[in-house]
Amino acid sequence: MTSIVLADAHNVVREGIRALLQSQPDLTVVGEAADGREALNLVEKHHPDMLITDLFMPGLDGLEVVRRVRADYPQTQLMVLSARSDDRYILQALRFGALGYVDKSSTGADLIQAVREVAEGRRYVKPPLSRRVINTYLNKRKPLPLDPYETLTRREREVLYHVINGFTNAEIAKQLSISVTTVATHRAHLMKKLGLHNQTELLHLAAKRGILPSED
Repeated sequence: MTSIVLADAHNVVREGIRALLQSQPDLTVVGEAADGREALNLVEKHHPDMLITDLFMPGLDGLEVVRRVRADYPQTQLMVLSARSDDRYILQALRFGALGYVDKSSTGADLIQAVREVAEGRRYVKPPLSRRVINTYLNKRKPLPLDPYETLTRREREVLYHVINGFTNAEIAKQLSISVTTVATHRAHLMKKLGLHNQTELLHLAAKRGILPSED
């Protein structure tokens, strides 16, 4: 039996995917998350065989979730299910540790096939993207433009998420057990790396990346 944690911000999407997966006798959904941080908590709690995650979620985006799960829970296989089929997102997901990438326009049969391939440790990217994308990933013949967001350190990302959630530097310092000066330094560095000048631009970036704070 393959145990799965499912992460997607939209309830109706999760319900449909869960029903499809649960219809298979060898697949079971052990947890559902509406945001990236909840997904990490469920992986820590259940140690599932697989995490299926969307890219754009509140709290932490799917790429960051993939990166952290690959680093901290290498026994959990990773698959991205997203409405985005851009090569850049697919390649980043593969480089961060995902074995599978399926777009949401795929059929239920495609998704089940992808889940079974990934569960066995095999790479799966839905045709017709698969050959082009995987060859690029393996051969690195087409370098991708560097996304400034990917240059942020883990600490800078943590500060970023707290800033987006409206915390002051003093509150962030308390949450992360670092000094206010250190928070200010990280904040200045991340703004410079992202080419941002104010809070409005920061929130606009967060909206584009799907990392706006959750409503709870």
